[in-house]
Amino acid sequence: MFGIIRPCRHSLDEGLRAAWTAHLCGLCLALRGDHGQFARIVTNYDGLVVSVLTEAQIPRAGDGSGGLRRTAGPCPLRGMRTASVARGEGARLAAAVSLVLASAKVRDHVADGDGVLARRPVAAAARRVAAGWDRAGARTGSELGFDTVVLTEAVERQPLVEAAVGPGGSLLAVTEPTETATAAAFAHTAVLAGRPGNAAPLAEAGRLFGRLAHLLDAVEDLAADEESGAWNPIAVTGTPLPEVRRLCDDAVHGVRLALRDVEFGNDEGAALVRALLGRELRHAVGRAFTAGGATPPHTGAPRPGAPYPGAPYPGPPRPEPPRRRRGLMAGCAVWSALFCTGQICCREEYDDPWEERKREGWCHSCDCSGCSDCGNCCDCCNCCGEEGGCDCCNCDCGCS
Repeated sequence: MFGIIRPCRHSLDEGLRAAWTAHLCGLCLALRGDHGQFARIVTNYDGLVVSVLTEAQIPRAGDGSGGLRRTAGPCPLRGMRTASVARGEGARLAAAVSLVLASAKVRDHVADGDGVLARRPVAAAARRVAAGWDRAGARTGSELGFDTVVLTEAVERQPLVEAAVGPGGSLLAVTEPTETATAAAFAHTAVLAGRPGNAAPLAEAGRLFGRLAHLLDAVEDLAADEESGAWNPIAVTGTPLPEVRRLCDDAVHGVRLALRDVEFGNDEGAALVRALLGRELRHAVGRAFTAGGATPPHTGAPRPGAPYPGAPYPGPPRPEPPRRRRGLMAGCAVWSALFCTGQICCREEYDDPWEERKREGWCHSCDCSGCSDCGNCCDCCNCCGEEGGCDCCNCDCGCS
């Protein structure tokens, strides 16, 4: 699955993890219900934010569900267990947006000639699939009163914007179509929830979220794009990475400020929104720049186990002993068994089908690289409070 928001299981408490999973499963089932089994492949982490925002603005009934959840049947990815999942217009809007997002991503890979998409027959087939997803998203959006034309126009306008940008050009000019699309999707959640007063701040949050998603994608792809010669806005405009980092940090801060003006309908939904669009966005920035080797130097206390300033470098770690590997076919058979019984998704740890190593289950997968500035994401400081805290990393946040 793709997306910049990939919550670490240590950073969400049990209740928020359950709510996040409910939205993830709800998005997957909404895609299947409206568009068939194959559409479930476009399930993504960022699209479910639309479902989260919609539900967070709706008051809960006395039973706490407000009719926004249902019990789904057994699923292999849940170890053949039932689960409470999100339902309703929020999940369906998330499905429509996800289809258009996936369509844009496929077109982007086709344009770059990535992998097998460099072959003309495969690229032609991918374009047909992308066009089908556009039409499917438009149908669902129309039923919800959301005109997906704003999304498809943004996708179509993107190549024109990129062609007009050269060395010294504005990086924000490149992100404008993505900003426009995500602003429209976020704002429509207020319409579905019956809170039109939230439309303006949510549009602002969506605009900055779109900017951040575009910039982080460019940061993560920068090295590979430079090697392959693919178009990358950072390389083309010549924007220094510290300036890109500043734009990302400003966007995270702007999202948090915009959410302060949103009127939520229930506490659990509000807490999940703040977790995903606050702390997890900050972690996403740290993760992307760490992966790209562009993390600013850490100025705080050394992390546990790290050498103190001036200490001699302890030397490279000792190499691990070679692991035995299972054969290709045997490994595939074991992987199939693990997948069909839900262990790859639902177990905290499972044995790798090919190597002698433990791997984390998908639903428990934890990427703590975005927490590099605070050492341990289990010990986040949250020094500025629940509403607008510094959310663990970069504690020189200034909570004004």
